[in-house]
Amino acid sequence: MAKTKTDFSGRNVAIDILRALTMLLMIFVNDLWTISGYPEWLGHASADQDMLGLADIVFPCFLFVVGMSIPFAIEGRFNKGLSGVSTVGHILTRSLALLLMGVFIVNTEARLSPETGLTLPVYRILMVAGFLLIWNVYPRTENVKRNRLYSILKGLGVVILVWLAIIFRDSDGGFFRSRWWGILGLIGWTYLICAFIYLFTRDRLKYLIPIWLVFTILCIVKSRMRDGGIILDLPRRNFFDEMLQILHTGKGGLPAFTMGGIILSLFATKYADTGNRKKIIFTISAVAILLIAGFISHKFWIVSKIQDTPPWIFFCTAIAVGTYALISILVEKEKAHWFNMIKTAGTATLTCYLVPYVTYSITAMIGIQLPGWLTTGFTGILNCAAYSFLVIGITYLLGKIHIKLKI
Repeated sequence: MAKTKTDFSGRNVAIDILRALTMLLMIFVNDLWTISGYPEWLGHASADQDMLGLADIVFPCFLFVVGMSIPFAIEGRFNKGLSGVSTVGHILTRSLALLLMGVFIVNTEARLSPETGLTLPVYRILMVAGFLLIWNVYPRTENVKRNRLYSILKGLGVVILVWLAIIFRDSDGGFFRSRWWGILGLIGWTYLICAFIYLFTRDRLKYLIPIWLVFTILCIVKSRMRDGGIILDLPRRNFFDEMLQILHTGKGGLPAFTMGGIILSLFATKYADTGNRKKIIFTISAVAILLIAGFISHKFWIVSKIQDTPPWIFFCTAIAVGTYALISILVEKEKAHWFNMIKTAGTATLTCYLVPYVTYSITAMIGIQLPGWLTTGFTGILNCAAYSFLVIGITYLLGKIHIKLKI
């Protein structure tokens, strides 16, 4: 494995803030299903719609942040003296955890058959409880009995998830299976690929930039164009497409976002002491190049998250780079405290993501329904915004009682 000369010993506060903002928006757009009459641009574009909605930007930005965090996480392990073998194991276990959680969540989206013996809200609450028991950050202690208790709780979480998987039946009587992996699963596969790439290249941009180009070119040659054609339209059951399916790279768009995050993280760290003028020139140049690529490619492909098209990659990457640059400026000007209200979403992100599955389940069990004026139009949007901050607040309180997921 390559060695790195870049200093990753410090914490990049701007990455935490970008992650927190992205999670805040993710909760917000995920809650739009509870209201009606909101502007079209807030939601997801349909499969064939040439549009970039706010909801279509959030997931790629999150993948970008995942990439920005990878160098700090891996180099942090090496700085602590941990071995490459243990880091490989760490990457594999993190990926497996995301895949497992993604599979459980996706199966609940297929609804439950009465044969399961549980209602969907109860099933989801037990599911999240299992996640928390297994991957909670338990307080460190030298107390043998307490450590034994933590081990028992983790074992209980495993038993709960195994039991839920065994009894599961969907609305058509189907068994528990992978289906489409879900958002967490897609993050897991993308993290697995990109973390291993970084592990064997480390901070050598001469390798990482070409790899980002490979994923981007893959998206270009595999995406359906406006005229219906595909540049690399191979016959079905070919070796190339089979390998892409095995590696779960799709058309290359998702790993392109994460690789882009890795590259920006390296630039930001390598050239942290560079003058602000040069940083601004670099940022404006990078954003301009990405926007130009987006506008040019838009002549041949529509902007579509569902179709994973090149313009979607270029525009969303430009937004991620520009947003990170603005946050970095604020951090340098000692304005990071502006984001203290949402700070928890950037440090307990996985917990924050799972809290809505519990809140929705509880309200469904109790039968709470908001009046129509609170779920329509502008007041509905305010309601979703308030709910987003509520989820972050709940996550903060959970952290105070030592309930926080970490994989």
